[in-house]
Amino acid sequence: MGEGGDLIQRFAAEVLAENPTHRSFVESSLAGLSDDHRRELLTYIGYCTDRGLSLGYLANCYSTITIDIQMEQIYFKRHKKYRYSTFKEVADQVYYDDEYMKKYMYGLALTYFLWPNHVAMQEFFVRTFPRGRRGSYLEIGPGHGYYLRRAADLGNFARMTGVDVSPASVALSKDIMQYYGVETDADIDIQQADFFQYSPDRDAFSCIVMGEVLEHVENPRAFLRKIRELSDPDTHIYVTTCTNAPAVDHIFLFSTLDEVETLAGDCGLAITDRFVAPYNGKSVAECEAERLPVNVAYVMRAE
Repeated sequence: MGEGGDLIQRFAAEVLAENPTHRSFVESSLAGLSDDHRRELLTYIGYCTDRGLSLGYLANCYSTITIDIQMEQIYFKRHKKYRYSTFKEVADQVYYDDEYMKKYMYGLALTYFLWPNHVAMQEFFVRTFPRGRRGSYLEIGPGHGYYLRRAADLGNFARMTGVDVSPASVALSKDIMQYYGVETDADIDIQQADFFQYSPDRDAFSCIVMGEVLEHVENPRAFLRKIRELSDPDTHIYVTTCTNAPAVDHIFLFSTLDEVETLAGDCGLAITDRFVAPYNGKSVAECEAERLPVNVAYVMRAE
């Protein structure tokens, strides 16, 4: 198995010590990892341990994500709505709580390797990304920095900007870009800011990425309209969101994919490609009828 495999197994053992009921899922996820994704997971765990984080802490971060989601799923099933509906209700307990936000981001990053739907969405992002794209890149809510890092590898941008409301996310994104030593000549600027108060010094970006943000905001229409304002017909736009997917900081409920896609069209954005990951073993129609979570990623362009 080697040292790397042993590190992953030790991390998995810590996860199962935190949450024994997760055994079959974790074992199945690790068994299904490709060699590339296994190396990515090992590198990410190595990054975390190099920063002084223990495997026990990482396991707790991952368990925090899974347990919080399970609790919100119970609430959603009972009440048919998300627990919170305003940014103010979740801001202090999530985005402005540095310790919780760090745990949230480390845990969420680990799901990119352990949850098949997130692994598949990673692959979709890479597969559809316009390699060698020049110009300027904008990411709204870089969070743990995964998309930002991959975009730096895949593109040839002169400037890359990340805008995030959370100070902890800004710090993590900056740190992971430095650690991975991404080979890019781009001028990289990751700043804490409200997207609506962000005023770029250009008319349009050549690439805009917004992963897992729409469900976290009160007015997703305004976010999509601003993306449209910052785009021209050649801009590569990548957006992900979810339907019927409760989490502690999800405040806008999309019940169907048609709601998302109609909203995008109303905001002047045409969908050119999409990847849909319904709940395991269910079709999209079944998920919508039973109010089960669906993850979706879109490639869009301005009309």
